Amino acid sequence: MEAIRKQASKLREQVARQQQAVMKQFGGGYGADGVFADEAEAQQHSKLEKLYISTRAAKHFQRDIVRGVEGYIVTGSKQVEIGNKLCEDGKKYGAENTCTSGSTLSKAALSFSRARSMMEKERGNLLKALGTQVAEPLRAMVMGAPLEDARHLAQRYDRMRQEAEAQAIEVSKRQMKLREASGNGDMISRLEAAETKLQELKSNMGVLGKEAVAAMTAVEAQQQRLTLQRLIALVESERNYHQKVLQILDQLEREMVSERQRIEGAPPPAVESSMPPPPAYEEVNGIFMRHTVAELVETVEFFLAEAIQSYRAESDNELNLAAGDYIVVREVSNNGWAEGECRGKAGWFPYDYIEKRERVLASKVAQVF
Repeated sequence: MEAIRKQASKLREQVARQQQAVMKQFGGGYGADGVFADEAEAQQHSKLEKLYISTRAAKHFQRDIVRGVEGYIVTGSKQVEIGNKLCEDGKKYGAENTCTSGSTLSKAALSFSRARSMMEKERGNLLKALGTQVAEPLRAMVMGAPLEDARHLAQRYDRMRQEAEAQAIEVSKRQMKLREASGNGDMISRLEAAETKLQELKSNMGVLGKEAVAAMTAVEAQQQRLTLQRLIALVESERNYHQKVLQILDQLEREMVSERQRIEGAPPPAVESSMPPPPAYEEVNGIFMRHTVAELVETVEFFLAEAIQSYRAESDNELNLAAGDYIVVREVSNNGWAEGECRGKAGWFPYDYIEKRERVLASKVAQVF
């Protein structure tokens, strides 16, 4: 529609220029130039054309802002929904899961969930502000009565100007016919009526032009002021949102870094053990030497066991174990230690780290030796 309007305006200007050229050639008293002989009216017409173009461009810019903000609100609402789901997952993990080494991760999950919830709340406030403070006022301006009324005045002025142009041509024609007819009374009266109508059109056109210019000027000023205010409101809303989110993230980072430093800086937990060190082989051998052979057979009962957890040897007479290893147990002391052989090596290990097995696959037994 806009392209058609531009084409029609271009054609109308071409016709008007051709009519003006014809009237100048015949030397009419009025003609098309007679309508715009007034410099003030010409300036008024030029100003009105510029105002019409300016307000139309501002309207399109406002409409683009509204569309952009509405799209941002739709996308932001989906992000808020996803963020809230993430908050629920973090809260659920923090409340239902604990680790054997402590509740550090659970606390971190709860802290993250709480911070994320605050961030999504701020995002929701931002989207609400963009809708009420930016999109709605601009939409009302685009669809409002002041702009449409001013545009209608400008269009009425344009139609009246075209009518005045046509009437000026009609007056010129009648003047030419009157000169050729040598003072015909009927033609004189028609010429006078045409001239009177032309003067009325010019007078009305002047009044309507001033009204249209005033209305379009007011609308242009309102468009400029409102658009600038809404852009400032948009920037301030986003700036406040990012500042608050930054504060939330800074607080969350401080909490997590503090917890990490506490964990990394803490001394390794002391293993409380009432177990005495394993007996030396010399002591055991001495004990065995003081027993008879019959007593030795009765006290030493070999059996096969499986390591249920790993054990790292802390001395040369201890045996390294890995969970799942099979051990031939040859001695169990009364202080919690056991002695046996695994993978060709012998030594002491805590008795609680193994479980006796009655049946074992042959392939597993082969691994013992």
